[in-house]
Order: sequence, then C-alpha cells, then structure tokens
Amino acid sequence: VFNIGNVGGGALGFETLLGIPQTVGCIISGGIAVVVFLLKNAMKAMDTLTKVLAGVMIVVIFIVILIVQPPAGQALKESFAPSEDITALMPAILTLLGGTVGGYITFAGAHRLIDAGITKKENLKEITRSSVTGILIATIVRVLLFLAILGVVVAGVALNTDNPAADAFRLGAGDLGYRFFGLVLLCAAITSIIGAAYTSVSFLKTFHKSIEKNEKWITIAFIVVSTIVMAIVGQPATLLVLAGALNGLILPLTLGICLVASQKKKIMGENYKHPKWLFIVGIVVVVLAAYLCIESLSGLGSLFA
Repeated sequence: VFNIGNVGGGALGFETLLGIPQTVGCIISGGIAVVVFLLKNAMKAMDTLTKVLAGVMIVVIFIVILIVQPPAGQALKESFAPSEDITALMPAILTLLGGTVGGYITFAGAHRLIDAGITKKENLKEITRSSVTGILIATIVRVLLFLAILGVVVAGVALNTDNPAADAFRLGAGDLGYRFFGLVLLCAAITSIIGAAYTSVSFLKTFHKSIEKNEKWITIAFIVVSTIVMAIVGQPATLLVLAGALNGLILPLTLGICLVASQKKKIMGENYKHPKWLFIVGIVVVVLAAYLCIESLSGLGSLFA
C-alpha cells in the first residue's frame, strides 16, 4: 500500500505539473524509479537524486509561502493550544505523523548507512549527524508545506477533493503556484518510491541469499508491481492518505522494537548505553502514537466511502 500510494503521488504530480493523465503519470513515475536502479552506480544515483529533489522541494514551497503569506502566529498558537476538539484532529495527526516518520521511513536511513558501510562505534558521529539531519529536513518540509496550504484555506476557500493540496496552491498563488506544487509533489513521490522500494527489499534480503544476490531486480519488480496496481486501482489522493495513516499505525510497533533493541547488549554491543531521556521520551511517543492509532481506526474505512 505504501509504495502504491507513492506512485499515486507521482501521478498527481505529473498531472498538476504537466497536465498528464494520472495513469500515464503512474507509469512515468515508476519508470523513473526503475531507471535509477538500473544505473551502474544505483546507490550513488539514489543518494544524489534524493538530495537534489529535497532541495528543490524546500525552495519551491518557501517561494509559495512568500506569495500566500500565511498567518504564522495563528498557526503557532493552534499547534500548542488548538481551538478544535483534539479527538477530531487525531486522524490528521496520525496521517501526518505516519507520513513523516512511520512505516518503512523509520528504517530507510539506517539501512542505507549499513549498505554504505557506515556502522560501528567509530562512525557514531556520522550516524547521529545523518539521522538528525534527516528528521530536521523532513520536519522543515512538513511545516513549510502546512504553512503554504494554510495561507489559502484560512480564507475559507473550498478545495477540490481530487487533488486538494494542489488546488490550495493554485488558489493561493495562481497557475504558477499550481505548477510549483506539481513539482513539489513529483519530487516527493519519486524520492518516496525509491526509498520505499529500497528499504522493503533490504528487509527481505536478510531472509535468503538469493534475494540479496538479486536485490536490484527484486527492487525493480517491486516498483513495477506497485505501478501496475496504482494504474489499475486509481484514486491516488485517497491512497496517499491511506498510506500515511497505515504508516502511522505501524509507528508504535517499529519504534517499540527499536527501543527494546537499544537495551540489548547482544545487539548494541557491551559498551553502548542508550541515553535514558531518549528511552523515556521514546516510550511516551509509543504510548501516544498507539492511542492515536486506536482512536483513528474507525476513520480509515471512510476514505473509500
């Protein structure tokens, strides 16, 4: 579901940016991801492409924010003291949380570091720097994107449910803003397709040597299947929301496993001591995320109603 949703994001991106039909956009998005893994130095190409696309996203979203001028003060106030009933906000919070750090995303960076040979105690600073940088960039993109759309919806404008975020950019910044968002969505989708496929197969290759030996082709097959399913099923906007929500449902489990592993000397080594404050904060996040999951389960079915 996760990568099918990512391919759907690419379809929406191409439709918004160039007016390409969604089915064709699915195929092109999947094709771009496949080409990356077909390259001779696929891992380096993947790293370079994701960095460039992330930079493009941040710049484009920031430009749109300057155009729509959202009420930042109100956004800050509502973030810490929402006027809306908190229970009504839980499905949205879960979706945003899952889309940022849930599901495969929790492991994507770590798997890439392992494959690059950046492991063990001597590389702890590099590992810490990479993880902190990754979460900071993800947070910045989410906050900027939220502010850009807030600048439009705060005026009481009704958005097109087929592609609501793109419609927000169009209403706030005209046709140029609409195309800008298409570029943002396309960049996000391509990086997500690559990341989800890579991480999913990196899990599978630990089960059998034949999978590890044919990792590239299995990854490509994973992308192709996701693309075909998306092209047949359609509803990219709905699947994107569903993917984020399901990622959020997985978050308590994945984070809980990581917290347990952090206390195991067999896994972490005899000399590693996980900071107590991080462990305690992690437990709090697991409990809160689990609560959000339970409260939001009933709302998932309504996505296809």
